Amino acid sequence: MSTDAVAIIGFVALFALMLLRVPVGMAMGLVGVSGFAWLVGGGPALKTVGHTSMRTVTDYTFGVIPMFLLMGAFVTNSGMSRELFHAANTFVGHRRGGLGIATIVACGGFAAISGSSVATAATFSTVAYPEMRRHKYPQSFAAGVIAAGGTLGAMLPPSTVLAVYGIITEQDVGKLFIAGIVPGLLAAAMYVATITIIGLARPGFLPEGPRASARERLAAVQDIWAPLLLFVFVVGGLYGLPFLPRFTPTEAGGVGAAGAFLLGVLRGRLRRNEILRSLLQATRTAAAVFTVLIGALLFGYFLTVTQTPQKVTAFLTGLGLSRYGVLTLIMLMYLVLGCLMDAMAMIILTIPIIFPVVVHLGFDPVWFGVIIVMTVELGLIHPPVGMNVFVIKSVVHEVSFSTIFRGVLPFIATDILRLVILIAFPVLALWLPSKM
Repeated sequence: MSTDAVAIIGFVALFALMLLRVPVGMAMGLVGVSGFAWLVGGGPALKTVGHTSMRTVTDYTFGVIPMFLLMGAFVTNSGMSRELFHAANTFVGHRRGGLGIATIVACGGFAAISGSSVATAATFSTVAYPEMRRHKYPQSFAAGVIAAGGTLGAMLPPSTVLAVYGIITEQDVGKLFIAGIVPGLLAAAMYVATITIIGLARPGFLPEGPRASARERLAAVQDIWAPLLLFVFVVGGLYGLPFLPRFTPTEAGGVGAAGAFLLGVLRGRLRRNEILRSLLQATRTAAAVFTVLIGALLFGYFLTVTQTPQKVTAFLTGLGLSRYGVLTLIMLMYLVLGCLMDAMAMIILTIPIIFPVVVHLGFDPVWFGVIIVMTVELGLIHPPVGMNVFVIKSVVHEVSFSTIFRGVLPFIATDILRLVILIAFPVLALWLPSKM
């Protein structure tokens, strides 16, 4: 049997296993080892399993993942999300759709210290949704804003997805983090503009809230000193600000986790139960991520033996399309995959195949990382399946899937426009990294 036939059978088996609800990491590992054993031999395949597993869990570079996950868990369980939402609400809550704007701003702030889209969506489903419903906001709008705001977690540093992309493609994780700042801020600004336009176009759809006094605003700002301090210390150290020591991404994750723990304990927000919950939450998530990583590496060995990346590169570049035509095909593929798997699995599974194509076409790897992560996050909210939509539904049982998707449609249009802008103007993602 030819290597092409084995590769095709491998991909068919992989998607069949995922449709049967086999965990993505397990499916990739099983197919990868089986295919490698078929082509090379059972002995080398079994040795690869042990070697790959041990190397992955002991690699210092991969330590950035559990550290940022632990920081996000401490931040979530110490209640910083409520402080961010309250502070944003005191400034914009009186505007039409102000609670929606406050949710976007708070999601951006929370994403900047948690790095997880799913965690952001889950957290604000409990923080912002009840508040919006109490002020008579429509269900669809409230759920849609949270689903869209949750996607900011993958763009604003520290982003776990961007870190994994950097590790796989051997790009500077620090540059990837800083490259996500302007696109992430642009995303938040465009979401706010979308809410404002909805409020102007349909005055009776979104209510206005009471205006907060100057004293209430000052008190709210004073309450968010902890997340601000944590963000400045972690990100400032990552980029070597003059008054801070310089951290590597892995060190920044460790410092962030320790800082979030100390701030939570000193402020009385992290007690024994919250600490144990945070450790368990971070451990479970890290275990899931590393399972996917190990499975993807095993599947990658199988792809290397079958020369799939080289053949995909030759196929796509031989279609006669422009390089932006090929990029469009790649982005459409990610939108389809968004119906089947989460963001991390998509990145880990596809980047080893797609990245050689991108390099061959002459696209900047850092810019491409930002574009692809943004496309992957769009896949988490678009119909018929979206991971963030399922997360919100699991937290807010009263709202239906159709209602959430109806509320998220304006933000999907905004995301598509933002992708077009970033493709047309790569400098938006590359200007800050060029100053490093």
